Amino acid sequence: MLPAAVDHLLPARAMCLAESLLADLPQRHSHSAGVARRAAELAAAVDPADRDLLLCAAWLHDIGYAPAARDTGFHPLDGARFLRREGWPARLCALVAHHSGACFLAEAQGVTGLAEFADEASAVTDALAAADQTTGVRGEAAFLEDRLAEALGRHGTLSVYGLAHARRAPYLRAAAQRVELRLDAPQGRAAVIGSDAAG
Repeated sequence: MLPAAVDHLLPARAMCLAESLLADLPQRHSHSAGVARRAAELAAAVDPADRDLLLCAAWLHDIGYAPAARDTGFHPLDGARFLRREGWPARLCALVAHHSGACFLAEAQGVTGLAEFADEASAVTDALAAADQTTGVRGEAAFLEDRLAEALGRHGTLSVYGLAHARRAPYLRAAAQRVELRLDAPQGRAAVIGSDAAG
């Protein structure tokens, strides 16, 4: 059983778990690694106490695609339930459950169960969504609008994704804008400058 609070070793454990669970899904693993890199770049947009939590959620947001975690076929819920069974912190499980506007996809697909996890609608939620939606399917950097268009093209306008798009896309744009505003705030700029100087 893992500790209830996020500690400084948890991001490394999250990376190892993602690598293990997604080993047979190399593109999904590459995407998750890219999201983790992007989350680290956006970390100044969240409270310093939540930065490890953001990195953990970035690594683990798509583990619901792994056969070991698959249950309902809805990857945000499957990933969150898997993490809960394994004793990961409740906040982390909830971030995975609700990542990137999962509620809109769940509604379009008729999936129930997300209510098992609280949607905190926080700076961490926004940063996770922005990191996910500015990382391409192979882990490459992407513009939000390009990523939304690519996903809609890949899934189709008549798919569950397409049905959710009209409500989900504005939510994701707003989350990304809030992240940018937090990064532009004096404390966000100072943190980014400090990390640049350290690197």
